[in-house]
Amino acid sequence: MQRATGVIGKLSVSLARKRVMSIIRGLIDRLLLVCAIVAGGLFPGFIAQYRQRVGGRLDQARLDLAPWQKIADQYFQGDLGKLIQYHLASKDPTFHSEGGAIQALVASVQHLQSEAAALHGSLFQQAAYLSLHADPDIARATLSDWVPTFGLSAEGIVFALVFAACVWLLFQASWSLTVAGGRRLTGRRRRLQPQSQSQPQRQPPGKLADRR
Repeated sequence: MQRATGVIGKLSVSLARKRVMSIIRGLIDRLLLVCAIVAGGLFPGFIAQYRQRVGGRLDQARLDLAPWQKIADQYFQGDLGKLIQYHLASKDPTFHSEGGAIQALVASVQHLQSEAAALHGSLFQQAAYLSLHADPDIARATLSDWVPTFGLSAEGIVFALVFAACVWLLFQASWSLTVAGGRRLTGRRRRLQPQSQSQPQRQPPGKLADRR
């Protein structure tokens, strides 16, 4: 009877734990899904503001490079590379530093042009580009002045749903792996406990000598 009551008590405790864990999982599941949908809906607005900031910086960089382009058109047939080499070859420190500044302006314009071109694809292409090649300075500046806006276009809604589905599937996979790992650990502990209990206790040699 005592063994039966003990087994019943263990079963009731395990069932109660399973119910609690299922409730917790359901709450986390629903909360995570809602948060993922909201985050996925806000991301297109962030991309649009990031793209606007890239366009503004590109316009400013082109304005800064325009006077040097005029000099290159006048003396080097429009070749900025020759103008830069002419400045860098000069022994005058001021003239030499101007060559480095022009070179940095050209590199900035090229970088911003490639980034602006990459941000004119589909929403999924833009999100993939930002997740892999986002400029940290522009991203921080955009985030500091970011005004949250939820994308209500068809593409924005589809993106939010796909993003939420990916996050939900990742949560389900991680939860299943965690539960499977916990079950393996508990199974190993249960296997080790009977072995430790079945081993006979060794008595110290002093007591054995007294008995003899």
